[in-house]
Amino acid sequence: MLRDLAKVSESQRRDVAGRIARCLLREIGSGPARRWALFASLRSEVWMRPLFEAIRRGGGVPLVPRVRGDRLDFVAVRDWGDLRSGVFGVPRPSAGRDAYRLAPGDVVILPGLAFDRAGHRLGRGHGFYDRTFAAVAPSPLRIGACYHFQLLDHVPHGSHDRRVDAIVTERGMIWAGSPG
Repeated sequence: MLRDLAKVSESQRRDVAGRIARCLLREIGSGPARRWALFASLRSEVWMRPLFEAIRRGGGVPLVPRVRGDRLDFVAVRDWGDLRSGVFGVPRPSAGRDAYRLAPGDVVILPGLAFDRAGHRLGRGHGFYDRTFAAVAPSPLRIGACYHFQLLDHVPHGSHDRRVDAIVTERGMIWAGSPG
C-alpha cells in the first residue's frame, strides 16, 4: 500500500481532495455537525486542507489532533499555516491551545493505510486513534478518508481496533457494513 500511495501525483492528490471535501459536505455538512476533527495529512495521505478551508468558510470549527501521551487531543485551528511538525513528522497545532472534548454531534475524519467495508481500519501501527476512541463514549461520527484503491475486501484487525462508521473516497461515501 505504501508503494501505491507513493505513486499518487500532486494533481491526483488535489483532485481527490476536492472530491472528498465536496462529498463530505454534501453528505454530512447539512447535518448538526459544527466541529470537524481533521488529520493534518502526511505526503502519502489524502490532503485535508480543502475540507479544512470549506469548514471554516461555512462557519464550522475545524479541529486538528495533537499527540498527548498515548492519545490524541483535538485542538481548534484558525489557519492551516499555524500547524507545526510534531510526532513522526505529522503536522500538529502548537502547544498551549485548549483541546475540545469530542461529542456525538462532532465528525472525525481519520487517515489509514487501508479500510474495508465493515469499517475496519489499518493505521500506521501506533494506536493513537484506537486508544483515543476507546476512551470516548458515546463516540463522535468517525469517517475514514482514503483513495479508492485503499478500500480492500478485508483489513486485519484485533479486539482493540476501533471501526469507522463510514469511509469516503473520490468515488463517494460508503457506510460501514453496507454492501455497496
